[in-house]
Amino acid sequence: MRASFVFTEMGIAIRRNLSMVISVILVTFISLTFVGTAGLLQQQIGSMKTYWYDKAQVAIYLCTATSPKDVCPQGEASNDVQATVNTRLNSNTLKPYIAKAFFENHAQAYKTFQNEFKNNAVAKYVTPAQLNETFWVKLKDPNQAPIVIESFSGLSGVEQVKDQRTYLDQIFSMLNIASLAAISIAALMLFSAALLISTTIRLSAVMRRREIGIMRLVGASNFYIQLPFILEGVVAGVIGSLLAGGAILAVVNYFVQGYLVQQLPFTSFVGLGDAFTLLPALVGLGGLLAGIAAASSIRRYLRV
Repeated sequence: MRASFVFTEMGIAIRRNLSMVISVILVTFISLTFVGTAGLLQQQIGSMKTYWYDKAQVAIYLCTATSPKDVCPQGEASNDVQATVNTRLNSNTLKPYIAKAFFENHAQAYKTFQNEFKNNAVAKYVTPAQLNETFWVKLKDPNQAPIVIESFSGLSGVEQVKDQRTYLDQIFSMLNIASLAAISIAALMLFSAALLISTTIRLSAVMRRREIGIMRLVGASNFYIQLPFILEGVVAGVIGSLLAGGAILAVVNYFVQGYLVQQLPFTSFVGLGDAFTLLPALVGLGGLLAGIAAASSIRRYLRV
């Protein structure tokens, strides 16, 4: 088999069906961009879990004058309550689990609140007395948070004991839903790409049925006849996957690293290295999908 003949036939087929081939490239590009985005999002979720779960703390919120009466019937927590909480945190029972703990009074809580919500109108209406005085507890192992929660839940003068990881779980749950949505859209687009590739190959075969007939008469094997059509689909799929890889790299470089990292410097984000690890998988998936769709289509046609 002469390789030059195969590639010449493939080039002829691409030129004759250029608009269809471009459509295949675009559909593959869009679908694999969704696939790559979903993959990066999963990596981002894993990176953020590792980063934030290690920093998550247990918050022991003391009662304020505005706390619910059924939880804090005595009103504002007294200095005795603060002393009791501090004593328990430094007890031999809890100390082995605690990396560090610090107390935040009304004024400190108000300053933190104003910094975090400085662009929010609600910051104007909050007073220091409305914000809980809080003991922030960082554990050596965040998974041992239930020990601290059980030790202070129900203690008089304590409004609530909260593991901050519960807030993170809600965020990660939303990110997982977004990732699943991207995967679902990508699967639908990949299916559309496979159908379009199949249609393109069959159209190309119909346009060249005379050449196929001649090749059969001179004894060409089915594989020799099919190969240019399969390569036509593979080339379109690989070009689309390379474009998708370029789009993923651009998003990571210009949006994630160029913008998000600047806006949220205390968060871990995916980098170009993570994006590059996805490229072989995207190219392989694009080429494999196109090859299977093209081979299946041309085999069915040749059996007619």
